[in-house]
Amino acid sequence: MELPKFVLADNSDFPDDIFIIHLEYPRFLINLKDDSIEFIEEIDDEDERELEAEMEHLITLAGEFYDREMERYEE
Repeated sequence: MELPKFVLADNSDFPDDIFIIHLEYPRFLINLKDDSIEFIEEIDDEDERELEAEMEHLITLAGEFYDREMERYEE
């Protein structure tokens, strides 16, 4: 099965929150309520330095994904 790069999620324990989950490395989720980011897997120090620039790009892609999904939902 091929997984999508991003998915939207919600949780009944957090009814006001919407999450974007990135399913490729580095796996993380963004809580759109407060824009917090939580990594799902352990990131070592060396990878963390290399990922700083890439994370900015991934966050931009996550925002574009969300915008596209909301456009589709509104149709």
